[in-house]
Amino acid sequence: MGNNKKKSKASSNGHRSRNGSRPSNSHVGRDHVATAALESLPRAQSRGRVERSSTGSPNHNLRTYEIPDFRLEHPQFSVRQLTDKDKTGHEHVRYEVTGDLDAPVPPIRDSKYLDRQQAIEIYRYMLLNRKMEIALENLYKQGKVVGGVYFGLGQEACSCASAYALDQDDWFAPMIRNQGSLLVRGFRASDTMMQYMAKADSPTRGRDGTSHFGDIEKRNMVSPISMLGDLIPVMSGVALGARLQGRNIAVMTYIGDGGQSTGVTYEGINFAAVQNLGLVLFVESNLWAYSTPSEMQYRCKDLAERAIGYGIPGVIVDGTDACQVYDAAHEAVERAYAGAGPTLIEAKMMRMKGHAIHDAASYVPKPMFEFWKKRDPLARFENYLVKDKKWLTAKENEALIAEIEEVIEAEREIAVNSPMPTPESAEGGVFCENGCHEIKPKYAVPKVKKGTSGYKETEAAVHLK
Repeated sequence: MGNNKKKSKASSNGHRSRNGSRPSNSHVGRDHVATAALESLPRAQSRGRVERSSTGSPNHNLRTYEIPDFRLEHPQFSVRQLTDKDKTGHEHVRYEVTGDLDAPVPPIRDSKYLDRQQAIEIYRYMLLNRKMEIALENLYKQGKVVGGVYFGLGQEACSCASAYALDQDDWFAPMIRNQGSLLVRGFRASDTMMQYMAKADSPTRGRDGTSHFGDIEKRNMVSPISMLGDLIPVMSGVALGARLQGRNIAVMTYIGDGGQSTGVTYEGINFAAVQNLGLVLFVESNLWAYSTPSEMQYRCKDLAERAIGYGIPGVIVDGTDACQVYDAAHEAVERAYAGAGPTLIEAKMMRMKGHAIHDAASYVPKPMFEFWKKRDPLARFENYLVKDKKWLTAKENEALIAEIEEVIEAEREIAVNSPMPTPESAEGGVFCENGCHEIKPKYAVPKVKKGTSGYKETEAAVHLK
């Protein structure tokens, strides 16, 4: 395609800046109409404005909203779609990124809640997450993985710091890139490796070659669901079940910027909002819904703004900053304990590999990868702990990295040496038969009102009519 290029034309989509302002010459006519319509609304409806009456008190008949943004930088670039024609007249789509791609990397924001030991623990989990995925990639290249592999490269801070904010009684439901959250909640790296290798000792005993496993007994983990968005109403139901047992707990799950466009996402959030359930939803805004850039996937500037429609808090954090992620998660969890309802947290970052290992992500402009590579969450947090806070010496950091590498090597050996499941074991665990397992209330027996055992004749008659 490179040698046959003739000309490029910009698509009608993809001119809007996802992280900054719109180019001044894009959608001129439509934006002019939109601006005129907005100017006709009361000014108090603008974000962050409060209109006051003649007495000086707020006018509570007008709604005002605020979406806190805790980032220390606001990247100014946009992605647009271009169409190239080769000599034969065939069109080829590619993407181009423009904007300030040389902006300096911001510092890590100090946490309001993390102490030295907690910060180092999160860093250790992030290291474990990164090294585990490197080992998984090597196992795949060695032909030891049954299916594909999904990576969370560049998203370790979001996965690990968010799960670290949960209490032991809280529930979580990870997605395919949240393998770090499993480590935080007590799963071993070998569990994930064996799962991808479909080994007999894997959590599903070789019946699945990806991340579809959970643990509702010990770790309060609901298995990931491939139908994106479906975990949101499921986790809302978990929170409702706990409430019926007399407990307000936090339930955490994740959705990507592509998956959040599904209808069930809205249904689940709305249900949690109406019922004041302790849902902590992380929208992992990682700029690409498979091969579709965010600019062509939704219209609003920030996905956190969608919380406004549900009447729940929405906040924006830098998804590569572990401190920002933890603080937002911690406060959302505390809201859940207080019975104050759900929170939507948009974590902005970049998916640094393709959708899965089979996807080379050639559609992503290279300058975009370079921009986010400088914002590697692991490198930034290491620099924060070693140089900024001086909570780790360089020697202690080297020892920690060496320890993690030893752990991963030992876990890899466990996974490789685990046997494949026997053919005759395939017939087991297919159906949940009588006595398979008993699901008991986790916290207490729900209190229910005693009622009549049947309908009165008049009620039955009315019912039949």
